Amino acid sequence: MTQHPTQSPQFFLTAPSPCPYLDGQFERKVFTHLVGDKAPEMNDLLTQGGFRRSQNIAYRPACESCRACISVRILADEFRPTRNMRRVAQRNSDLIGEMHDAQPSTEQYSLFRTYLDARHRKGGMSDMTVLDYAMMVEDTHVDTKVIEYRKRGPDTFVTGRGVGELIAVALTDRMADGLSMVYSYFNPEFEDRSLGTFMILDHIERARAAGLPHVYLGYWVNGSRKMDYKVRFLPQEHLGPKGWDRYEPA
Repeated sequence: MTQHPTQSPQFFLTAPSPCPYLDGQFERKVFTHLVGDKAPEMNDLLTQGGFRRSQNIAYRPACESCRACISVRILADEFRPTRNMRRVAQRNSDLIGEMHDAQPSTEQYSLFRTYLDARHRKGGMSDMTVLDYAMMVEDTHVDTKVIEYRKRGPDTFVTGRGVGELIAVALTDRMADGLSMVYSYFNPEFEDRSLGTFMILDHIERARAAGLPHVYLGYWVNGSRKMDYKVRFLPQEHLGPKGWDRYEPA
């Protein structure tokens, strides 16, 4: 693994590239490396400042003519599910999420490929190999976990484990003030379960149980329909020029 100095982070700027969310826009990112003993502390500070993590890189948008990407975090203690969210939770009451250390498996990769092929065939991750996937999961210097969701079994309440096929997976960082959902994916054949919503609801409950105030969802892009789901989890805060402010839907 490449070694980098840990005394103070160095930041770099990417070249412009087409925006994956808004047609006609170009994105740039500022990024730094998250390595060494100070990586968990640095990840906390950067995430609170609007950065996201991908492997050992922390990045945030630095677009020249657009400010549409807004960092979002749910206030876990105050959150109250909508009627539809309660239905989603009930629909998935036969699932249990088991938390593991950040270790990839062939079963995870098979589900990951099925998800990409169905949902993001032309996306930037569409050509990821099993090695690429392994790096995404285990190339981390912070407290990263994998949560695997499976159906409950007869001994679930004894072992705390689900049984049967892998249905959904979340790659999650635990920070001092919350859980950060790095990436999640699921079996697209179970579309009626609304598994993306269910995993966020599960993370809210996990944050509450751990005494953590926030669940970080990454960026909401106003004007991108694929991002609209993020602002349904209220109350939440958005990061603006003056810091984190409570979001008031129009």
